[in-house]
Amino acid sequence: MKKLVLAYSGGLDTSYCAKYLSKEEGFQVHAVSVNTGGFSAEEIQEIEQKALALGATSYTSIDAVSNFYEKVVKYLIFGNVLRNNTYPLSVSAERIVQAMEIVSHAKKIGATHIAHGSTGAGNDQVRFDMIFQIMAPEIEIITPIRDNKLSREAEIDYLQKNGVDYSWEKAKYSVNRGLWGTSVGGEETLTSNLPLPDSAYPSQLQEKEPKQVKLTFEKGELIAIDGEKDTPVATIEKLEAIASKYAIGRDIHVGDTIIGIKGRVGFEASAPLIIIKAHHLLEKHTLSKWQQYQKEQLGNFYGMLLHEGNYLDEVMRNIEAFLTDTQKNVSGDVFVSLYPFQFRLDGIDSPHDLMNASFGSYGEMNKGWTADDAKGFIKILSNSGKIATHVNQNHD
Repeated sequence: MKKLVLAYSGGLDTSYCAKYLSKEEGFQVHAVSVNTGGFSAEEIQEIEQKALALGATSYTSIDAVSNFYEKVVKYLIFGNVLRNNTYPLSVSAERIVQAMEIVSHAKKIGATHIAHGSTGAGNDQVRFDMIFQIMAPEIEIITPIRDNKLSREAEIDYLQKNGVDYSWEKAKYSVNRGLWGTSVGGEETLTSNLPLPDSAYPSQLQEKEPKQVKLTFEKGELIAIDGEKDTPVATIEKLEAIASKYAIGRDIHVGDTIIGIKGRVGFEASAPLIIIKAHHLLEKHTLSKWQQYQKEQLGNFYGMLLHEGNYLDEVMRNIEAFLTDTQKNVSGDVFVSLYPFQFRLDGIDSPHDLMNASFGSYGEMNKGWTADDAKGFIKILSNSGKIATHVNQNHD
C-alpha cells in the first residue's frame, strides 16, 4: 500500500479525506495533527479516536508550540508585525510551522504522498503546497476536496453512506485557537458591514476592575509578568489568561488573500496585541530613529512574506538576523493597565532608555549644547532649502 501522511484536524474536510483516501484510493493513511497551542489533551485524544475509526493506520500528535515560538512568533514580536496595522497573523503563522512539521514526519516514515483538506478558495492551500513542494518535491500532494470541488453536503453524504454518522452540524462560528491568537469566522465576516456579536468571541468579559501588569522584556523577548519569570511560551499563555478576562484584543481584519480576493476575519488576540504594543513602546525608548524606521520596513515585509507562505525563502533568515541584532538593548519593564475591552501603555523603565535627562529634556533647557550651537546647526540644516528657493524662486 502507498504510504500517505494526512494533515488531520478532526473536522469534516479532513475526516472525509481519511475515509476516502483509505477506502477508495487504497492509501495507508497516517493522520497527523500539529499542536501550535490550540489543542487540549482531551481534544487530541478525541481526534486520535476519530482518525483511527475513519480508517487511518496510525495517528500522531506533534507538539510544536515551542517550535512555533522559536521559528516564527519571536520574530513577529521583534518586528512588531501587524498585517494592515491590525492582525497579528494568528492563523497564517501557525500554518507555516504545521506544514513543516507534517512534511518532516512524512520524510521520517518514508511516505510517498501528503494530503490536506484545503479547498481551492483560500490561503491555506498555497501555504501547505509551497512548503511541501520546497521541502519534499519528491512527495506527491493529494487534495481531494480541492480537486473534486466537493461541497459540504457531498462530504457528509459520502461519510454517512460509509457508516460515519458523527454530528456534522456546522457551527455558527468557526474558531481556530492557537498560541498567537484565535480567529473567528461567521456569516457576518462574509459581509463588509456587519460586526461579529460579542457572543461569537471565545472569551467573555469577566473582570471589570482595572489592573496594572508589569511586562519584563530581555533582548526583545517577554520573560516575566509582575516579576515572575518563566519561558516565553508560558509567559504568553499567562498573559492571555489574565487579559482575555477583560475581553481585550477583539477586532476584524480586512485583507488581501494570496489568490487575489479580499477577505474578512474576526480575531481575539489579547496577549499578542498587548505584547506587540508594549514591545514597540520599549523600542521607542531604546532604539535610534533609523533603527525604528528600518525595522518597520523589514517587519512589514517579513509579515507579508510569512502570510503568503514564503517562509522558506532565504531572505527570511536575513531579516531574522537583522531583527535579532536590533534587540540587543530592548530590555526593561513596560507597565500596562488593563480595562474592559481595552488596554493602555503607561510607561517603561529601562537601563537603555535614550530619554536620558543628562543631555536635556525635549522642550526644556538643554545641557549638552549652547544657544549658538543650536543656531549654527539650524542654519546649516536649512541650506538645501535656501539653495532650492534661490534657484527656483518658488515653493510649489
